[in-house]
Amino acid sequence: MYRRRRLFAVLAVLVSLGLVAVVIGAGVVMHLNGNIRTVAIPKGLVGTETQNAQGNAPINVLVMGSDTRGSAADCKIGGDCSLSTSKAKGKAATSLPANADVEMLIHVSADRTNASIISIPRDTEVQLPACTDPATGKTVAAHRDRINSSLQYGPACTLKAVHQLTGVTLDHFAVIDFAGVITMSDAIGGVPVCVDNNVYDTYSHLKLAQGSHTLKGKSALAFLRTRHGFGDGSDIGRTVGQHLFLSSMLRKLESASTLANPVRLYSLANAATKAVTVDTGLGDIGKLTGLASQLNKIPGKRITFTTLPTIPDPRNPNVVVEASNAQALLTKIKDDVSLSSAAKPATPSPKASTRPPAKGTGGTGSTGKDYSTTAATAVGCAQVSQARTVEINGVAMTPMQAFAASPKVPVSAP
Repeated sequence: MYRRRRLFAVLAVLVSLGLVAVVIGAGVVMHLNGNIRTVAIPKGLVGTETQNAQGNAPINVLVMGSDTRGSAADCKIGGDCSLSTSKAKGKAATSLPANADVEMLIHVSADRTNASIISIPRDTEVQLPACTDPATGKTVAAHRDRINSSLQYGPACTLKAVHQLTGVTLDHFAVIDFAGVITMSDAIGGVPVCVDNNVYDTYSHLKLAQGSHTLKGKSALAFLRTRHGFGDGSDIGRTVGQHLFLSSMLRKLESASTLANPVRLYSLANAATKAVTVDTGLGDIGKLTGLASQLNKIPGKRITFTTLPTIPDPRNPNVVVEASNAQALLTKIKDDVSLSSAAKPATPSPKASTRPPAKGTGGTGSTGKDYSTTAATAVGCAQVSQARTVEINGVAMTPMQAFAASPKVPVSAP
């Protein structure tokens, strides 16, 4: 069950569109189809899948979650904020943000009996391929950078970068804009979350007392952006918070209070369709629903989750690099081997690390060995960092200390 919820969390926007297609009339669906932005994947860009004996091939979908940052304060939260795509012409190009804050590779086996989800840390430094800048039409030479920066040059560039890193053929992609996710959270009356201790991230401005809260608008966005408040204070800690938020949002999406309210359902659908950019192969609600339906048929025990193994880059504390065991994992995906047999039983959410992150933003890396960790934490409370990951007036402190030291700063939610 946990793994199934986690899978739907990855595709929360897509599933919500499927719900709308069932409940709302065809005329409204046509209107919503018009909201969906599409970008064509050049033929042969990222390889061709090999079919099995029954004539079926695996399905690999790259899901990217992204968030436009338009101010210096916003940039401090997530690193490089250059918006080359903002100069581009056309609906699809101008709607795409600069960096991919979340990258998840969804692999569905050729026989449709199992699925694997691999999260790629946004601060993973790789050799980016040569790509054409959609804003200028100029080709940017291959160079080393964080993998999330590839989205500056359009989804095709990110597909090439992930294919180059993993060797996996990519059939589809979906870019989900966090601004749209926030609108969706407002449409359903807020998203319940909880934190295991008082937290004040002085960078994202998330301030919550220990316990449960319902987040809307800017407070929800602050939760999604928070990286210094959770885990080890790195991007991996932020990823856990995002998983928790999306899982909770999905449970709210599936609740009777949402499905029985036509006005709320339409507001949700309108926000969801405006939040996604997909390849032309997924360019309408029917196709998105078809993909979600195939995933829904896979037993929960056959859906596994992992993070690409990484280690801190000794030359640059702001990034991580691929670990030596990463290719062994990726070979299983390329060979269509299920990870289910290696998955561990779900366990309680791990406690936040007291180990401070590296002096930078790259964090401590990920082993990629515990395939069920993310699934388990997706139903728990966000673990507040116990390291000195934030600062007030130049003084480094833990998010809990920052909460106590700022009584005049209002909380993000009661």
